[in-house]
Amino acid sequence: QPPGVLLKDAPESVEVFLDPEKMKTVVRNIVENALKYSRETSGPVEIRVQAKDGSNTVEIRDVGIGIPERDLPFVFEPFYRVDRSRSRESGGFGLGLSLCKTIMEAHHGSISIQSTVGEGTTVQLELPRSRPC
Repeated sequence: QPPGVLLKDAPESVEVFLDPEKMKTVVRNIVENALKYSRETSGPVEIRVQAKDGSNTVEIRDVGIGIPERDLPFVFEPFYRVDRSRSRESGGFGLGLSLCKTIMEAHHGSISIQSTVGEGTTVQLELPRSRPC
C-alpha cells in the first residue's frame, strides 16, 4: 500500500521476551495507522529497531498529516479520535492505540508518540531485553 514500508538499519538479531501474536497486533496497528495517515507521494513509513541500555526500541515513523499537539495527551485513551468527524464505519472504534498501550504495558514496555502537523508522526515501542520477573 502506498507509500510503502521500509525496514532501516535493523540489527541481525534482537533478544526480547514477548507474546508474538500480541506484539504483531501492536506493530500492525501502528503501521496501518502510519500508512492510512501518510500521503501516497511521501516517503515510505520507516521502521527502525535498536538495542540499547537493556531495552529494545522499535520506531515507526511516517511523513503524514500529523496529530495536533492538543490531541497528543489523549491518543491512548479508549474511543478517542483525533478527527471527530470520523465515524465507527469509516474510522474504526478508536481503540487501536489504547489496545497497543495495554499490550506494551503487559510486556513491561512502553509506547510513546511524537507528532507535528503536516510533517508526520513517530511512535516508539520500548521493550525490556531481559525476561520480566
